[in-house]
Amino acid sequence: MSWSSDTFLLNLSLRGRGSAAAIALTALTLGMPGCRTAASAKAPVGAGTAQASATPSPTSVAGAGQAAPATSPISLPAPAVTVVPPPALRPGLVPLPVSVTWIDGPGFTVTPASAIIVPPNDLRAALVGAFLSDWMTPIGSSGPAVLPTSSSDRASAIVLSLDPSSGNGFEGYTLSVNTAGVRITATSAAGLFYGAQTLRQLLPPYLEHKAARPRPIVIPAVEIADRPRFEWRGAMLDVARHFFGPSDIERYLDLMALHKLNRLHLHLSDDQGFRIEIKSWPNLTAVGGRTQVGGGRGGFFTQAEYAEIVAYARDRFIDIIPEIDLPGHTNAALASYAELNCDKIAPAAYTDIRVGFSSLCVADELTYTFIDDVVREIAALTPGPYFHVGGDEARKLTAAEYESFINRVQDIVESHGKKMIGWDEVAMATLHPTSVIQHWRPGTKLAQTAASGVRLIMSPGNRTYLDMQYDPATLLGLSWAGRVEVSDAYGWDPATLMEGVGESAVMGVEGPLWSETLSTMRDVETMAYPRLAVLAEVGWTPQSQRGWEDFRLRLGAQGPRWQALGINFYRSPQIPWRP
Repeated sequence: MSWSSDTFLLNLSLRGRGSAAAIALTALTLGMPGCRTAASAKAPVGAGTAQASATPSPTSVAGAGQAAPATSPISLPAPAVTVVPPPALRPGLVPLPVSVTWIDGPGFTVTPASAIIVPPNDLRAALVGAFLSDWMTPIGSSGPAVLPTSSSDRASAIVLSLDPSSGNGFEGYTLSVNTAGVRITATSAAGLFYGAQTLRQLLPPYLEHKAARPRPIVIPAVEIADRPRFEWRGAMLDVARHFFGPSDIERYLDLMALHKLNRLHLHLSDDQGFRIEIKSWPNLTAVGGRTQVGGGRGGFFTQAEYAEIVAYARDRFIDIIPEIDLPGHTNAALASYAELNCDKIAPAAYTDIRVGFSSLCVADELTYTFIDDVVREIAALTPGPYFHVGGDEARKLTAAEYESFINRVQDIVESHGKKMIGWDEVAMATLHPTSVIQHWRPGTKLAQTAASGVRLIMSPGNRTYLDMQYDPATLLGLSWAGRVEVSDAYGWDPATLMEGVGESAVMGVEGPLWSETLSTMRDVETMAYPRLAVLAEVGWTPQSQRGWEDFRLRLGAQGPRWQALGINFYRSPQIPWRP
């Protein structure tokens, strides 16, 4: 991206619209850092009245490996004494903000003369402005102009304001809409992005449709103060059982961003496939990347493709969490290199879905050289602070072998500047306080581990596993943890799920989507939506403000937007979907 004395162009590849647009941002100061290229700055695809609750724990996620500044508890403004009840067709917001006050009046009309004002010298904030402009393109041939704050004090503007003293927390924001304009105020660009996503849900759903024609946009008058309950609001996608390529991952990231999710955990290896290029061990993909469940052709990410995914996610304030599953779930690696097997004989490729039969040779020093190389190469491509090592269903090892292995792998991960995450079996090892456990097995007790300072990501299979069938008629998915309808996914509290594990020990929530039965993105969308949006509210909204009857109405209001976005979502009979 090149600079002139007055302007620069932020080129966005508009996925879903099939075209490219250049959005001009007038620059009055030139002290801005270098920009990423146009190819990697791509636009995302993308009720009820709530009152402020007791102050939840402050969050600290920075996005894409940035260190979040320390934050102190914040106080959000109390709702007005008289709150106008929202009409039946008012926009439904998911997740529900901490405080929403709907205001009688005409709201703000966006016209071709409107502008989006962004802070000067902040490219991340400018990118948020560019996203907003793209979402509003149907007002004319292009969306509102994006201008730096100091350039104008225009009326009829959407103002994005950074204020370190705003008291919103690192990811929080306030949003005000009235006849004069719109203002989003936040401590960070991440907060501006989440405020913009809330504003997006206030816009008419037809704006998401690629065939939308120029027409005026009216944003309802409202005052919102908001911040997330938990710092970790994630999704996991299994690309090992069935492979999903870069464009599929970008699509998933776009859909995650719509509901303020901020972690994408990629399950990059399993018995059926190894999905990321490791240059020091090329057969991992040359051999291990050629298969998948059912005998399909498989596939893998080159390191360049993976780096592009990381950058695409960062533009949407989402961290990529890579997982290489160890020591079990490793048949693809074992088939690629005979020397990783204890008997030095490479097994055949595996295309079924049985688990627990494979294991690295944990007594062989070469195994740890292999792990060090793999972690080193992936860690260098991943700016976020975490590396997931799996650790589940290692049924070929004794307890002592397993504990020793995890302890050593933990040290390897930390030697490359990362913190280890593992499935809840890793609690058997001696974990450092910086390591993280991902809880997945219903009924597991981890109070003692939490008391040692190790924090948890909550992914109980009977609440958050997106590959669980909705009901007995569901054609896709499995049912080992039970069948999970929308009400099941909504009706739990991460801070009371496990005895002895309170809110301070919980980093957040994550919805894993395993792909044994899923081979296309349409399959993925059917199983993920609406439940991934459900999980977004579980992770964002204070527990005291969540209620099933209100939520099902707000979730039903997402139907027209999801339909315009082309999401192949499951129309649960529990939800009154708007037409």
